[in-house]
Amino acid sequence: MTELNVFLAGLLAFFAVLLLTPHVKKFALRIGAVDHPNKRRINKKPIPSLGGLAIIAAFWIGVAAFGNLSGQALWILVGATLITLTGLFDDIKDLSPWIKLMLQIGAAILVVVYGGVRIDFIRIPFSAKYIGFGSLAVPITIFWITGVTNALNFIDGLDGLAAGTAGIASTTLMIVALQQGSLEIAILLAALAGSCFGFLKYNFNPAQIFMGDTGALPLGFLLAVISVEGLMKSATTIAILVPVLALGLPLFDTSVAIVRRLKNGKSPFHADRGHLHHRLIDRGLDQKQAVSVLYSLSLFGGCVAVILSSGFNAISLVGFVCILGLLLRGNRTAVTYKEPDHETKSAEQ
Repeated sequence: MTELNVFLAGLLAFFAVLLLTPHVKKFALRIGAVDHPNKRRINKKPIPSLGGLAIIAAFWIGVAAFGNLSGQALWILVGATLITLTGLFDDIKDLSPWIKLMLQIGAAILVVVYGGVRIDFIRIPFSAKYIGFGSLAVPITIFWITGVTNALNFIDGLDGLAAGTAGIASTTLMIVALQQGSLEIAILLAALAGSCFGFLKYNFNPAQIFMGDTGALPLGFLLAVISVEGLMKSATTIAILVPVLALGLPLFDTSVAIVRRLKNGKSPFHADRGHLHHRLIDRGLDQKQAVSVLYSLSLFGGCVAVILSSGFNAISLVGFVCILGLLLRGNRTAVTYKEPDHETKSAEQ
């Protein structure tokens, strides 16, 4: 297994998703899996969903061809399949948010208990000290996995936003995995990045197909699980910061959304138009402009993560402070957002 396998896994996943997506689009139209416009959604016409089926299938094609699908990777496949089916049923039948959450926790338990994926300790950034979690390792890991799974789903509100953000995060984590010599992890991340970037041909504005929960949920799940197994188990002082920075945009926006909804007396799963991408649209940006701004934030966080993993601690610290400032400034209006009096029945896209 060499760096060439990493490149080829990403390339194969890229072309696989290009070939698979048109077929998934036809399937979605045939069964009526279509997102219709409403007061919260951005799309102005019905758009077929289920694009995540092509993304996840292309991902596993790349991994099967150039990676290793035995042992731990097999349990990751089982968990990701459960999450994909959860998203599929939600896109078709509109599952209750609490049922989705229970299924996500179940998938997380599978990879934690049987796959051995867990955060046993973290090193305090820029310090030689570490914190061991002991018996709390399992619930903390499950919380991380379900949190990231929902974070990516929450930002899936503009054409190409979730796919591009996941692709940038995957590429960032892949570079760090290569720096650490973790080729098996790098192959997983390369295949994930390739499938996400290939999907943008059909998903970037104006979108021909949406990934739906069928894509957003397993993408978040895979990023969470792979980051734990490949990076958070590292004994380096920046192990915890790299995935947090790489996934900074969805994690921060989701945290703000939860605080905002609780502050407004709503359920954390109650859909609203207070997300950062909604606020950018409300301030006059079109979809491409808003997505470009959010891509820039994700890229900046990814660059800081790569610099940090290379050991330039002073530069990394400055970059970390800068990106926090940008995110805080960008989300200031989202935190204070108050939902209109009328209720909406739409779920998170």
